[in-house]
Amino acid sequence: MSRQQRRTLDETLHRSAHPDGPASIEALRAGFAALMGTFAIPDDVRREPAALAGRPAVVVEPEGDAAPGTILYFHGGSFALGSPDTAMPLTAQLVRRTGVRAISLDYRLAPEHPFPAAIEDGVAAYRALLADGVSPGSVVLAGDSAGGGLAVTTTLAARDAGLPVPVGIVAFSPGLDHTRSGASMTTKEGVDPFFTQAGMERTGALYLGGQDAATPLAAPAVLADLTGFPPILLQVGTNELLLDDAVRLADRARDAGVDVVLDVTADVPHVFQAYTDALDEAGDALDRAALFVRQRLQAR
Repeated sequence: MSRQQRRTLDETLHRSAHPDGPASIEALRAGFAALMGTFAIPDDVRREPAALAGRPAVVVEPEGDAAPGTILYFHGGSFALGSPDTAMPLTAQLVRRTGVRAISLDYRLAPEHPFPAAIEDGVAAYRALLADGVSPGSVVLAGDSAGGGLAVTTTLAARDAGLPVPVGIVAFSPGLDHTRSGASMTTKEGVDPFFTQAGMERTGALYLGGQDAATPLAAPAVLADLTGFPPILLQVGTNELLLDDAVRLADRARDAGVDVVLDVTADVPHVFQAYTDALDEAGDALDRAALFVRQRLQAR
């Protein structure tokens, strides 16, 4: 694919990147919403507000009849920012490429609701789907960034609570280690156009609220036992501080006998799948994710 596209996007993002500095949570949320509002949303999907397990949600469906299955989607935003609206470009792309409906959950955010509130909301939403008669074999958990991590930790907490696991997990650039011990946290400093170690320490502190990061639910990439997990697709770019979060979770999945696909694209940024208008690799990665979803839903 086009190396020039990758270089152009990287240069653009580095020129537009702002240095980390003190800002209110309200300002951070407004800025993130404004950034994500610049991405196009496919017009061949339907969106309807809904509720799931007492939390707001958005149901996203393809035009025409939907294929069997449900994607339970978790948005990104460092567990402190974002909403189903900010993730809608990615959620809608998955829906249109799979033909499967998605439910995007508006889980509680830190610092008002620190760890593990988001995970509790994820498990409650998944439990509500099962209670409504949805088969676990027809549910894929998916998300981007913090939401990709939440897809993993929701599955972990659901399994530990005795619930059947979903049929698959799709995680775009997931955050999976609040101990921040991955080598890429250092080697990709300055390469990543979005994140710095200092910035991630600040948002991580908001999420943890003073709690210990060295627990499986806060650092599954280094501490979780993934025994019994469903197949996992991890997509990540090499220009990310979070690169080794995905790499190390893939190692743990392999060691636990779990089917895992570690899908690494060179020279692309965090959640590069959102840049479908600027990067051929974005659409290609979404196509691979859609194929994974369809295959998992057809496997049961």
